[in-house]
Amino acid sequence: MRKRKLTAPTVLFCITAIISLSFLSIQSKAQKTVKPNVIAYYTGQNSVIDRFPIEKLSHLIYSFGHLKGDSLNINSAKDSALITKMVALKQRNPDLKVMIAMGGWSACKDCSEVFSRAEGRKTFAKTTKEILDFFHADGIDIDWEYPAVAGFPGHRYTVDDKHNFTLLIEELRKKLGKKAEISFAAGGTKNCIDSCFEWDKVMPLVNRVNVMSYDLVGGYATQSGHHTPLYATAQQALSGDYAVKALIGLGVPAQKIALGAAFYARIFENTTDANQGLYQPTKFLSGVSFKDFKKQFTAENGYTYYWDEKAKAPYYYNPQTKYLATFDDPKSISLKTKYVIDQKLNGIMFWELTDDTYTDGLLDVIDKTIKEL
Repeated sequence: MRKRKLTAPTVLFCITAIISLSFLSIQSKAQKTVKPNVIAYYTGQNSVIDRFPIEKLSHLIYSFGHLKGDSLNINSAKDSALITKMVALKQRNPDLKVMIAMGGWSACKDCSEVFSRAEGRKTFAKTTKEILDFFHADGIDIDWEYPAVAGFPGHRYTVDDKHNFTLLIEELRKKLGKKAEISFAAGGTKNCIDSCFEWDKVMPLVNRVNVMSYDLVGGYATQSGHHTPLYATAQQALSGDYAVKALIGLGVPAQKIALGAAFYARIFENTTDANQGLYQPTKFLSGVSFKDFKKQFTAENGYTYYWDEKAKAPYYYNPQTKYLATFDDPKSISLKTKYVIDQKLNGIMFWELTDDTYTDGLLDVIDKTIKEL
């Protein structure tokens, strides 16, 4: 066969094609190697935090700082030592971001009043910067439960909270600058998603929203159900998927949504023995850490394990006591992690690291799932 002579235009075309294909290959690999964030809240002891696999986290959030007057305040020397230890863990994980959360379920009594005033917002932003600079921390997480809707009993809330939250975030971004991370926790309920935040104004200013897609059947529930399901069922509309789809429908970018997971169970006591405990008249009893599941939810104690294929959620039921335990476990955590990757979300967030085991825990499941995908 006679060899064909390549002309200059042909050579140029070939070179251009090779460069283009190489660029697309590099771009494709870069897209595949973008890892979702793995975000842990932590309320535990300074003495044990380094026993957890910190290398498997992208973010570690101290919980919680609180308001003292108009200022962000760290309550004690013990808490200060914990934050210092958390920041020092960057020696093990140089990519780790350490953040300070303000608030919490029962600890934002004065948020509505303080953040309704320009001076209150300015003082809070100023003291936040001072604290972040002092500890060399990377950002602030606002856990106000909740702006504009009822939260902890007796805490003030007004319709103006919704806009005042935007003004607070604007003041924080202005004071902290572009490099600092700012996030906030949002309830996964329809009420909070619809009424708490000006999503179009807030989201351009923050790094992410941490969706609390847990406690969806909470402490005041009168009917049992899954407290942290991935998908809705005919009997239960709320789920992680519901919250994500609702936020995207409101214009929140998927890459700024962190899906919530629970490293603990909620136990409910039912009044009837039906449907393996699901969707029955109930009252909340207590919570149990994942690290205690194996000794708590045993056959000897009367518990049987079930899996809801529709909700992608596990549960235990004890027909003798009529106790229903609802939680995340390795199977549901892996599915949530895959969901985060498939939906191209910002990451997976969980409450909280203290509830995990030091080895072979739920954080290990998240990390393994990410690496496999």
